[in-house]
Amino acid sequence: MNLRSRIALSRAKHPSLAGHSRIGKFLARLLPYYEYDAREFLRADGCPEEIAAQRQVGLAELSLRLSEKAPKTLELTEELRDGLSDLAFTDLYRVPYPFRAELRRHLRVGALREASDGVRLRDLDGNWSYDLTGSYGVNVLGLDFYKECIDRAAERVRALGPVLGPLHPVVLDNVRRLRELSGLDEVSFHMSGTEAVMQAVALARYHTRRSHLVRFAGAYHGWWDGVQPGVGNPRDVRDVYTLSEGSEAALRVLDTRRDIACVLVNPLQAMHLNAPAPGDSTLLSSARRAHYDKAAYAAWLARLRDVCTRRGIALILDEVFLGFRVARRGVQEYFGVSADLVTYGKTLGGGLPVGVVCGRREWMKRYRDERPSDVLFARGTFNAHPYVMAAMNEFLRHLDLPEVRESYEDLDARWDARAAELNARLERRGLPVRFANLTSVWTTLYTAPSRYNWMLQFYLRAEGLTLSWVGSGRLVFSHAYRDEDFREVADRTVRAAEKMAADGWWWGDGSQTNAGIERSVLWRALVTRARGR
Repeated sequence: MNLRSRIALSRAKHPSLAGHSRIGKFLARLLPYYEYDAREFLRADGCPEEIAAQRQVGLAELSLRLSEKAPKTLELTEELRDGLSDLAFTDLYRVPYPFRAELRRHLRVGALREASDGVRLRDLDGNWSYDLTGSYGVNVLGLDFYKECIDRAAERVRALGPVLGPLHPVVLDNVRRLRELSGLDEVSFHMSGTEAVMQAVALARYHTRRSHLVRFAGAYHGWWDGVQPGVGNPRDVRDVYTLSEGSEAALRVLDTRRDIACVLVNPLQAMHLNAPAPGDSTLLSSARRAHYDKAAYAAWLARLRDVCTRRGIALILDEVFLGFRVARRGVQEYFGVSADLVTYGKTLGGGLPVGVVCGRREWMKRYRDERPSDVLFARGTFNAHPYVMAAMNEFLRHLDLPEVRESYEDLDARWDARAAELNARLERRGLPVRFANLTSVWTTLYTAPSRYNWMLQFYLRAEGLTLSWVGSGRLVFSHAYRDEDFREVADRTVRAAEKMAADGWWWGDGSQTNAGIERSVLWRALVTRARGR
């Protein structure tokens, strides 16, 4: 790589740790662990003693509410945590790490649910709560709908059963419908969104004979280490360029380099370009930002499409999370862009695990006519499982109902109005909480500097709202939420924020700033490392 190319590549990176994966990994290895004791936990922001005492009383009351409400759920969650590594990890990273040891002495979160009804979930103690997890994106059309999909699917393929290899005829209808929805030529089935992304990238490299993929800062494309060059991946990934999404410099790099096989785009990033997925474990201050400009993002995607076409680069839209949530024909319809390859997952399986790649014929081919041994092998044992295919068919057929088509027409207006209404209520009450949204995917923002914003997730849970392990960072509603359901969630959200404010967690004397908070956190880390602790 010559000097000019290096400079252009450097300028195309986002000026953050998300945009510089190697620097991020290096600093992560240096970051020391430290924890606040009981005294520091309540006084991390230098509050007066009367505020610390107020927080202590509030913490004790909140702990009592949560523990008395669901003793069986909490007890069995603790037992499960001891043997389930997934839960051990997520439970550990709910809040910023200096607070977590002391917090666990007071507040625990139950991870078990045994029933669902409409937009609510029931725990093992009989408590019903409103579901704001969205099942990590699966739950677009409502839990009752997916339960019905699975029941009908099992009945439809029961005669064949879990036969692998030969295909159930329902696969033919799925392929027909997916070709219509995606506007693409061919389909490939997988068992997860991560697998689908792996296949799409492999196809792009195979056909271009180029080495590198481009992803954008902060974007998530599954747990495969080939698309995670930064923190969380112990392998040194050298065939990925992480560029700044929405930038002119990124387009220039794509337009000049000769080693780029494909560009991966996760349109969910339109809410927070070049920033990682929001989670309360990193909520050290109130600096989290989110803003959604559909027209601007669509215009940039159109320019990206032009560059990829001109340079023979595969444009891959990763719709695993957002697909079919924003439009009947997915993100391509919503933003008015045509991809070479599209990856789907989650909701498309009708409630069962699935991954799908749809693509143009020239990109989907896995062999070369002139080289019989030059093939791309990608096949999973459980691809096109009959039960999954039948549940998928139930979902796809549902999309063709007139009332479902109509429901997509005012989707943005409906969810934007709900967010505006809740934000207005919070503002009138002087509470430092706001919400930003991309249709039914929301994130929580904070308007005043604070070290304790992450506490809101526990007050929300105490009010009967079920959140995913990332807390208030990402709230995912199903489209089954009626106005009366949403009003109940809004009421509970306002009550939770009022109680948190009353307990003193949002105290401020006007001297705190987000930059000041972040400097103090950095200083504590440097002192801890210098002391070798």
